[in-house]
Amino acid sequence: MRYYYGWSSSMSYEDLERIVLYEVRQRREEGCDVSEAKSALAKIKEKDVSQLMNIMESLSNLNPEPDFPYSEPSILDEIRKERPQGPRRMPVRMPDDEILDKIYGGWLGRCGGCLLGKPAEGLRREHIERWLKIAGAYPLDDYFPLLREIPEDARRWLENRVSRTDLLRGNIDHMVRDDDIDYTILNLHVLETYGFKFTTEDIGRAWLSNLPFLQVYTAERVAYKNLVNGLSPPETATHMNPYREWIGARIRADTWGYVTPGMPEYGAELAFRDARLSHVKNGIYGEMFVSAMISAAFVMNNIDEIISIGLSEIPADSRLSEAVRDVIAWRKKYSDWKETWAKINDKYGGYHPVHVINNTALVILGLLYGEGDFEKSITISVMGGWDTDCNGATVGSIVGVMLGAKRLPEKWTAPLNDRVESSISEYNNSRISDLARRTFIHAKKTVANT
Repeated sequence: MRYYYGWSSSMSYEDLERIVLYEVRQRREEGCDVSEAKSALAKIKEKDVSQLMNIMESLSNLNPEPDFPYSEPSILDEIRKERPQGPRRMPVRMPDDEILDKIYGGWLGRCGGCLLGKPAEGLRREHIERWLKIAGAYPLDDYFPLLREIPEDARRWLENRVSRTDLLRGNIDHMVRDDDIDYTILNLHVLETYGFKFTTEDIGRAWLSNLPFLQVYTAERVAYKNLVNGLSPPETATHMNPYREWIGARIRADTWGYVTPGMPEYGAELAFRDARLSHVKNGIYGEMFVSAMISAAFVMNNIDEIISIGLSEIPADSRLSEAVRDVIAWRKKYSDWKETWAKINDKYGGYHPVHVINNTALVILGLLYGEGDFEKSITISVMGGWDTDCNGATVGSIVGVMLGAKRLPEKWTAPLNDRVESSISEYNNSRISDLARRTFIHAKKTVANT
């Protein structure tokens, strides 16, 4: 790959250096020997952009070491060759109003779980526990509480959190703007604009036409910039993008699952088309895995089966599959979710706090220990820390579809007031129920063809 020097002209040396350091980390996690790149970085004496770009180019030419035990393709046909056996399509035997109720449950669950986790986004588990204990609200069983007084030793990391009172218990009156929900809305727009035959290029056009650049982050911001600079998928996902296995694609999965009831293979395919714009390997699998679980949740009431069906759509020998299987095994061994959390942290805590692998492990933690209970599922996943709004949203979406809107606890749904704020101007202040009805129109098309 030839790196475009124009890409670096708009950023400081320090910003470019940070990208290179993240790329070293990314390549190491992909099983490559990065010792030469680290040595070259250590030898830089002056702020020379060309040296950094040369290191980036050398990193792009690396391959995983022969003893790397994982197989992680980024092409759909190859992904399918390496997935386990599973039910690719299941009959949907329910009336239209029940399908709509499940879709609405997914939207409400996603919004409620996201809003629960939003005040704590990026906090470590011990900080979340400290906040809740200060407020006398541990373990978490409602939205995060207000604090009248903040202990001095917690002020540095807690003061800004509790200043967003619109996110806290007793002050919530709608779903505030969040990128997790923006993408769910945008992907509905993609279906309304392009239909089910949309391409990855169509996703890119939808981003450029509807998403404000400063409201996208990490891998999505890099892919957006690559689109503006004239690159096409899949190069948009790889060029100068060390975030390509982070959580960004996974948070875009839900719409594809909502419109493919009982069709995990098709839901995963739609997710793949979306994910490849900005992600590779486990970054792609995260979106496929979640979409497939949501598809399965329409017809399955057993969390273990839903997770198994999700796993059946991604490579068995990937790091993400291994992490999910680990959590399943630890759940069987430990009755207390905190013991399993400790195992997750020991093995996967070295990943960045917004990486897809460690955060998906927390999603599985919430699902397994929540045992189908909406409140337990979202609160456990959020109390685990890291990317709390993303994890709460994903867990809430899956359990919300499984249960349906009518069975969700009112204390989690009533504060939303059926209203969602969005940076996508055409959809700002939409009624959540209206978004669900519009989603149902597309789900009905796929169900009619089963």
